[in-house]
Amino acid sequence: MARLDEHLPVDHRLSSVYRVGAGLMGLVLLAFGILGLINKIGFFDTGGATVAGLNTNGTLSILSICVGLLLFIGMVIGGNFASTLNMVLGVLFILSGFINLALLDTDYNFLAFHLQNVLFSFVVGLMLMMFGMYGRVSGGLPHDNPYWQARHPEQAAQELRHSRRQSMPIARS
Repeated sequence: MARLDEHLPVDHRLSSVYRVGAGLMGLVLLAFGILGLINKIGFFDTGGATVAGLNTNGTLSILSICVGLLLFIGMVIGGNFASTLNMVLGVLFILSGFINLALLDTDYNFLAFHLQNVLFSFVVGLMLMMFGMYGRVSGGLPHDNPYWQARHPEQAAQELRHSRRQSMPIARS
């Protein structure tokens, strides 16, 4: 199995997509968490306190701040770390949406989720996965893409040799 980070330069153009995605989603979650804490809602209160149209409590606010800070760390580091972090957190947000959907009207809904929270979790999860997979996952990656080159090393080397031969000046005698 190829290690993709060996073939991707630190300043590769795809890194900015991963950084922007992590930063935007981190900013949204951080703002939501801070606004929830400012309202001084109880940690496990399920009384229906809302922030930006979403139900919240102290636990969900703290969790949102932690995940937002983690995404900011991914933004600072960038590269494959940010991409992988976006994908992993995206999957976790989707799973959280399904789990909390099942817990909506039960006593186990300690994060005070309502349907709008579930939908928000799905949207954030899909956005994070999209940002994380951008340029890494596709059926038609261009041959200059470092992920395509890592998955097809023989063909990439052959194309590189071919392009070098074509760019060499023809010796005339």
